[in-house]
This record gives sequence, structure tokens and C-alpha cells, in this order.
Amino acid sequence: MFYKPEDGHGLPHNPFNSIVTPRPIGWISTRGADGRDNLAPYSFFNAVAYVPPQVMFSSTSAKEDRGDTKDSVANIRETGVFCVNIVEYEMRDAMNQTSGPWDRETDEFELATLAKAECDTIACSRVAAAPANLECKLTQIVQLPGEANFAVFGEVIGVHMRDDCMVDGMFDVLRYNPLTRLGYQDYSVIREKFSLKRPGE
Repeated sequence: MFYKPEDGHGLPHNPFNSIVTPRPIGWISTRGADGRDNLAPYSFFNAVAYVPPQVMFSSTSAKEDRGDTKDSVANIRETGVFCVNIVEYEMRDAMNQTSGPWDRETDEFELATLAKAECDTIACSRVAAAPANLECKLTQIVQLPGEANFAVFGEVIGVHMRDDCMVDGMFDVLRYNPLTRLGYQDYSVIREKFSLKRPGE
């Protein structure tokens, strides 16, 4: 099968998200200028640089009470900071609860009964029990082609790692099993890993 996105795919559901998989989930916490906390998952998320460490996520829709975007991007525009909370398999239901189209007054931490902790380097809450948290300062927001498509880039200026995820000085993903996003309504979980040496190493 071949199709041009501009012509449509002719299938019951868009296959694009199912082709680019698995995708890590950035569980983005923000705080608005009004002091309200927000928490929402984004599967267009990844690390993009080592030195300095940098991450990005993309928001691809809008809410009526936020104009051209959603709560996360609107809050980051106001404050210039955000936190990435890593999602483990055991937190799948809480993560899903925070993905709803809640109004801007809703505190998703409370909605999903998640304990908060204050970030160390930025004015923002983080998921206290998450395997890791990346405290970020905004570097740029890029408006992408299409309606309500924004890519948010941030420099990581603080890193939290849960002690039980550390093994022999290394952060071991098998200690918490990362949740990943597939296409449609599907997810997967990392339960095994293997190593490959690059040529010349």
C-alpha cells in the first residue's frame, strides 16, 4: 500500500501513529502564572541533545479555553519552565486519567491522586513517585505547519532519579518498565533489553 497524506489513506483509522513506534511518553507538568498546576502526557516526545541535555515535545491540538493551544504550552509561554516526568507501567492508569480534555482549572495531580513534589531548580510541581523527572527551562517554541502544532524545546537543568532504579551506578529501565505509546489506543511496555557495541568501540 502507498498513500499520500494529503489525499487520505482510505483506512478506518490513521496508520501514521502506528508506523512511528514505540514512542516514549513525556508526562509534562507545568504551573501557570496563576499558580495552578497542570499535568498531561505527550507521545510526541524525545531527548534531542547531550550537551547541554535537551528535550522536546509537541502539542497538536487546542482547547477552547486556551486559544491556539492546550494548557501545557500556554503555561510554558507564561513561565518559561516545565518538568518531564517519566511514566512507568505501574502509573499507566494515572497517566491515562491526566490525558482528558479537562478545563484549565483542573489540577490533574489531584484528579489522578498523584503525590506532588516541588522541583528544585524551577517553580513547578513534579510527580513525586516517578522513576525520573527532568526539570527544564524553555529554549524555544516552534510553530509547525498545521493548525495548533507546536514543538516545545527545553534545556534540562535538574535531574531526579528514583533510588530503586539505580543499579551499579546506572539508571536501569527494567527496574520500573517504561510505558511506551503505539498507534490507535495501544501502548506497550519495556520488559527486556540487550546491548550492541558500535563498530570501533
